[in-house]
Amino acid sequence: MVDKLKVHSPLVILHGDEMAQVAFDEVIRRFVTSRLDIELVELDLSAEQRLLTNGQVVRDAIQALQTYGVGVKNAGMTVNRTQLDELLARHPDIVEAELDKLATKSPNGAIRKGIGGNITREDIEFRNIRSDPPDWIGRDIMVDTMDTGGIKESHNALSGATGYAKLLFVGSSGDPVELHRRRINRGDPWLVATNSIDKVRAWAHRFFQRALDEGRDIYLGLKDTVIPGYDGVMRQAIEDIYKADYKDRIEAAGLRYHYELIDAQAARIVSNPPARPALWGLPENTSGRKLYKLVEQLKKYGIPGRDSQTSISRMSGGGGDQYGSFNTAMPEDGILKVVVDGQEKHARDVKKGDPVLFMGNDRSAIKDWVKQVFRDAAYKHKEIYFGLKREYMDYDDVFSQVIAEVRKELAEGGDPVPSFMIMRPSRQLRKMVIDPPSTALYPALNLDGDIFSDISAALGGSLATASSIIASVDGTLLFEAPHGTAHDLYLRYQETEGAEAHFNSSALLFAVANALEAIGRRDGQDELVDYAANVKRALIDTVAQGTITGDIRGRTTEPDNEQVVDMFGFLDAIEANL
Repeated sequence: MVDKLKVHSPLVILHGDEMAQVAFDEVIRRFVTSRLDIELVELDLSAEQRLLTNGQVVRDAIQALQTYGVGVKNAGMTVNRTQLDELLARHPDIVEAELDKLATKSPNGAIRKGIGGNITREDIEFRNIRSDPPDWIGRDIMVDTMDTGGIKESHNALSGATGYAKLLFVGSSGDPVELHRRRINRGDPWLVATNSIDKVRAWAHRFFQRALDEGRDIYLGLKDTVIPGYDGVMRQAIEDIYKADYKDRIEAAGLRYHYELIDAQAARIVSNPPARPALWGLPENTSGRKLYKLVEQLKKYGIPGRDSQTSISRMSGGGGDQYGSFNTAMPEDGILKVVVDGQEKHARDVKKGDPVLFMGNDRSAIKDWVKQVFRDAAYKHKEIYFGLKREYMDYDDVFSQVIAEVRKELAEGGDPVPSFMIMRPSRQLRKMVIDPPSTALYPALNLDGDIFSDISAALGGSLATASSIIASVDGTLLFEAPHGTAHDLYLRYQETEGAEAHFNSSALLFAVANALEAIGRRDGQDELVDYAANVKRALIDTVAQGTITGDIRGRTTEPDNEQVVDMFGFLDAIEANL
């Protein structure tokens, strides 16, 4: 019987979904409740519970984090249309039209906004996991993106007043209808982007026909779960055309069609490029252009081996970029207008079905994030590589203004100022993948940060070999694993009634240990700090001894000595080392 260590402060536990939750339960049981006398404040953030509480559990999670200060969050499902329909069929008393957006959307953005936190993701420093870069040179992979629409043709500006930014629509009635409003302060950036649904459909026809003509497997990537009124609208239009006009012909030609969320798909393709000729469709051209430039470079120069751990800081406070946007499809032909503090700032024609995206950011939140980036880089002796389109986007230029302000304030205060560079986001991504410095921190906005961190984690060995922290200005800390719920592994776990439990729990265990360490440091409880360090050491030692899960098979420095085990065997080995 292990004597339990009494922990002075509570720990917030945010449960999730699918195979990640099976693993999370095991981690909490083995390394927390069986060894520590600790109060756990537990909330169920599963997709079903978010639906049943109409999103209230997300608000409860935010309140718990603000109250207790330290938490651990597991991965949860962001339901697509099909999954939502299945949940609604299971609960026929729920009326979809009456649901709060927190009931069906990802809780991640709401939690980050609620606690005012920004994300930093870093590789776990395993001693014996090597990076074997895939063979990219000469691969027959083409990226196809739209030339028009989107953020490329957005209108963006800095607010000249404090008040409200409103998105209005004038349709056939001639009367303006308010679609959305958000509080905005003087100097805050805002942006409105649209895409022509007719041009999206035209692109889809050209895209699928090109795949047929050139004999290429098809990959399509968007972020439809988080941006349903923009990316989701495009996906629906594209896949309707695929099913109606191309599916049978593509299958008859022996070609394959794959849809995946853009961040997961980018990680998969960059770290494990398709062997067959492929056409990668990225209709949203902001991400599409970055990944097009990356792929063209990879085909020429390949990916070098990595001798360093990558750190990525995502700005998620302030409600910025696509993740905090208002997005929807236009109900009819008409005029879209942006009014800031009572003055019309922009207007454009739109047609029925066109996807619209309206987003803004908070200059003070941007400054808090930049300070955090400089603080983290100074503490860990890292160089900073910002990615901004400051030369032609006011939305991005405000970041460079804030960077200069923070640098000046640090210098005047006698604080260390890390070296930094500002480059285009596409160059930032290529530097991270193709020309990585040994000690680098890459700050990025939400969507870019999602894509970049997934690529980095996949190249580093596995999405389960990284750690993530959300830190707020008031000191609230939320630790999490950057991977998803492992849907396919969960289906197999269910099919075999638990006989096949394949999941790498490293990131979840590391997040739990980091949270315990944070509580120990805050409370001055050295025994808890030491316990957390021992848990992390036991994890790293286990992998160093060659006991690994299947996702990193062949990736250690001594592959002949690897012993591949399932999730339970891996946790058993860590416990033995502890």
